[in-house]
Amino acid sequence: MSDTTREGKRVALVLGSGGARGYAHIGVIEALEARGYRVVAISGCSMGALVGGVYAAGQLKGYRDWVCQLDYFDVLRLVDVTWSPMGAMRASKVMEKLASLVGDVRIEELPIPVTTVATDLTGQREVWFQSGSLLEAVRASIAVPGVITPVHRGDQVLVDGGLLNPLPIIPTVSAHADFVLAVNVTAHSPRPVTLEELLPPEQAEQERARERERDAGAMDFGGWMDEVRQAAGRWFNGLGGDEAADGDGQGEEGSRRRQWGRLDMVLESFDITQAALAKYKVAGYPPDVLIEVPKTVCGAYEFHRAEALITLGRHLAVEALDRFEGRDHPGWGGRGIVVEPLQAEGLMPGEPEPGS
Repeated sequence: MSDTTREGKRVALVLGSGGARGYAHIGVIEALEARGYRVVAISGCSMGALVGGVYAAGQLKGYRDWVCQLDYFDVLRLVDVTWSPMGAMRASKVMEKLASLVGDVRIEELPIPVTTVATDLTGQREVWFQSGSLLEAVRASIAVPGVITPVHRGDQVLVDGGLLNPLPIIPTVSAHADFVLAVNVTAHSPRPVTLEELLPPEQAEQERARERERDAGAMDFGGWMDEVRQAAGRWFNGLGGDEAADGDGQGEEGSRRRQWGRLDMVLESFDITQAALAKYKVAGYPPDVLIEVPKTVCGAYEFHRAEALITLGRHLAVEALDRFEGRDHPGWGGRGIVVEPLQAEGLMPGEPEPGS
């Protein structure tokens, strides 16, 4: 497809949840812009809601510049630990940075229609934010249950939308777009795939060098993690767990390691659930283009790897768009061009509530 043919083509963009892997969304957007496509609608969950909202507000470059300079300890300084039984961490420092970038903007004022998805624990259903404060909508969508404290709004207790809908395709169905592009960053893979395996050789070697440098300079990393471990342990004790009864004879230090292992288990379980749910969402509403990032490329909280993950998103987007543009698709109306749809019998998603 020539540049003139694709110029002005309208894209509805679906950005999934997945923690740090969501940095790949930035690379996908960069690839779309480089080819002259025009994003006319965005639906996002968790990290996808954050990146999509920042992009719609015109501040993606500033956000990209910020995250690409974060190292191990910058990320840890952003982890504001709390003793709340509702979660081990707040997100106030991250939200302060976002506020400095986008200000007190309302979703309905954005030049691109945006839908962010959260989950209401009280009503046990999705909540779509299509108006109201962008920052509040993003904060609700990123609140991983038990890890980041939820947002309370009236009778609602709002947490990460990935709990019910990690890849929110449905809000884009009615968009006046030429095609729908979805980015799933919690994809299953037949075997564990590393970030370096998926990057082009030169970028892969650069990331290996960065990792060696991080490892060499991370001698104090364990000290920083103690505070997070203790907070996680306090949260798990709030569930009624008896750490003494579970003892392994290693005293307080062994107990702290065991508590951190439990937090890891919560995060990994959430990742697995999101990966399975995303398959069903794709099966029900196959997008025209699906870009999948295996969930094994990095941990959900490896936010210090932004540069490589952005590069990966751009690389995968270029490959996917090349395949898409090379096909005969009259009217750009076909579905499932990249995806092999899965069977989704028995799936009965609840109707979402409006966010505001």
